[in-house]
Amino acid sequence: MRDLIGHDQKPAAYLVYLHLYGQAARSRWKTVPTSLRMIAEATGLSKSAVQIALAHLRRRQLIATTADHVTATPRHRVLRHWRTR
Repeated sequence: MRDLIGHDQKPAAYLVYLHLYGQAARSRWKTVPTSLRMIAEATGLSKSAVQIALAHLRRRQLIATTADHVTATPRHRVLRHWRTR
């Protein structure tokens, strides 16, 4: 996680990840159905900053996002690669 703030210079991605991580933990690690607006309101970031942060987290493979169709609310799954089964 230090890489998101230190190396990558993406503190917004860190905030978004912490928000999604908390939501996922509260729902027993199920997918988190949440929109850009909902994440923006919860973190205090702009929608465009959240959109860029989500793209960065997907690229780093820290989250996976699915949606039934283009206008559906996306479901985000927090990936925890460091955790062994």
